[in-house]
Amino acid sequence: MLKIFITATDTDAGKTYVAQALVNAFVANHKKVAVYKPISAGCQYVNNELVNEDALLLLQQANCQQTIRQINPIAFEPAIAPHIAAAQLQQTINLAEINQGYDNIMATDPDIIICEGAGGWRLPLGQGKYLSDFVQVTEQNVILIVNMKLGCLNHAILTYQAIVSDGLNCLGWIANCPESMPYLSENIAELTELLPVPKLAELAFEQDIHQAAKKIDTSLITEQL
Repeated sequence: MLKIFITATDTDAGKTYVAQALVNAFVANHKKVAVYKPISAGCQYVNNELVNEDALLLLQQANCQQTIRQINPIAFEPAIAPHIAAAQLQQTINLAEINQGYDNIMATDPDIIICEGAGGWRLPLGQGKYLSDFVQVTEQNVILIVNMKLGCLNHAILTYQAIVSDGLNCLGWIANCPESMPYLSENIAELTELLPVPKLAELAFEQDIHQAAKKIDTSLITEQL
């Protein structure tokens, strides 16, 4: 079973967009792909259930007949840091619950699980815990999404170093290029030299997620395992 965790240099960096494209690419290769977004904030009530748009987008690409609650067990309505949203409700975010949700998905025996994080690598859960603790316990491989904007070189290098310091395997990085960045090619070239893992793709926004999926060479991922 291939376990992939999608993290990024910051929030709104394109994690969901890239995760959708990855799921789409693997499904096109006839893989059974499950998805997981353990924590979300910024949700809306649909039929008395909190639904996160990112989790819903992942559900639409996966092919394991999951429910939205299986994909996203911890959801908060306000679009704020999850541990703050939990505190406002006098709740705590339970790492054991996150791990159990992941175990439940593993028990369905998919070929691949693609898990999308929230925020950046060190997303606080409260009480001194981080979402990266969950990635360590479950021994997932990590793909780093770099939001190509001013400051991304520092953010990318520090995030990569934190992933490796946590003892995890970074499979590679993806340049997410949603806007026109000055000297974009030069910045991508610099990261290609500085990060000792493959660049898996350069993605600009595509209305059709199939087109984004075609730009990802999944063999660059699988051949490392």
